[in-house]
Amino acid sequence: MYSVTVHNGCSCFLKSGLSSFSEFGTKQEAKEEAESMLRIMNSNFCHKHRFSLSENMEGFAITITPAR
Repeated sequence: MYSVTVHNGCSCFLKSGLSSFSEFGTKQEAKEEAESMLRIMNSNFCHKHRFSLSENMEGFAITITPAR
């Protein structure tokens, strides 16, 4: 199983209905979901935060940090 995990969820993320943890049967499915979430977050959220995607042994992590 491969996962997509969101760290440090901001208020936009909490209101969005997106899940902070999801599991998938293949790494490709997890990657596609993580990239889709990242597109949504970058286009629909308030732009007070930055969203970065990283790959780890379990799958993918999206980290939310304050914009500079």
